[in-house]
Amino acid sequence: MSAAPETDEIAAILTTRLGEVATRFEQALVNDLAPVNALIRHVERYRGKMLRPTLVLTTGIAVREGMMASPTIDQQLNALAAVVEMIHMSTLVHDDVLDEADLRRGGATINSLRGNETAVMLGDFLISSSFHLCSSVGEPWLNVALGEMTTQLCAGEIMQLSHRGNLTMTDTTYFEIVRRKTGVLAGACCGLAARLAGASNEVAESLRLYGEELGIAFQIQDDVLDLVGEEQIVGKTLGIDLRKGKYTLPIVVHLTRCSPLERVKTIAVIEACDVEALITLVESTGSLTAARERARQLVAHAKGRLAVLPESGARQMLVVIADAAIERAF
Repeated sequence: MSAAPETDEIAAILTTRLGEVATRFEQALVNDLAPVNALIRHVERYRGKMLRPTLVLTTGIAVREGMMASPTIDQQLNALAAVVEMIHMSTLVHDDVLDEADLRRGGATINSLRGNETAVMLGDFLISSSFHLCSSVGEPWLNVALGEMTTQLCAGEIMQLSHRGNLTMTDTTYFEIVRRKTGVLAGACCGLAARLAGASNEVAESLRLYGEELGIAFQIQDDVLDLVGEEQIVGKTLGIDLRKGKYTLPIVVHLTRCSPLERVKTIAVIEACDVEALITLVESTGSLTAARERARQLVAHAKGRLAVLPESGARQMLVVIADAAIERAF
């Protein structure tokens, strides 16, 4: 992920630390039942980009720039990084059930292999394990904060389900769904890591907002890729949002911009799940470009929040991470 000499050192540190997080993650999920361990081995491939653990570690390192080294805080940050990845993976497993998806990270989903019942229980196992690991950090406030965050996350999913098929959904509603479903977890990664690392409340809040805005921009890019990405590169089943009546930002913007006649055509294309025709319509009103621009604006705003941190390779890495969130093709 390094893009400049000043980030080379932090990139090397992150490689080592992410290896430690992966070990912590695996150890926390070891079970005395072979069927459970088999499922965990399969779902470990979902770790993918490890964005959320990277946010935790990079934020912690950036906050502690110039401070005395603390092995205790490093271990707490490693544990938090493993916790947020477990929470994220649990949402992926549950999302695949809701979406009836067959492909994730280029491999078969748990629900397609073992059925919905097993997938639901595995998702529950992951979220339960995350809170068990979190309790080992020894900071009760952290459990409370993660509990509040997961409640928001679940509420966002329920809100999205309640708006399935809603062709009159506003961008305000869209952004509230995405903030809760994706933004709050990324925000927690940065805000909670900052607090563990010893940041002031003001700095921790700025970094939480950095993460939240980055998370929303990340989701917008997912929306774009769900329409125009290549499945073999993205690594998951595409077009699910359209088939499930989950109208993403390019579609929401298009429906507010198009003429009455174009709206009739668009609804017919949506009902037919004709992705190619929909792309043509969305591009005709500049709505795909508008969605990308909104993601760029969010990232620019998020990067501005990093001014609370001292100059360092870790701070620059947070800039690189933000840019990569909207430049990726997968």
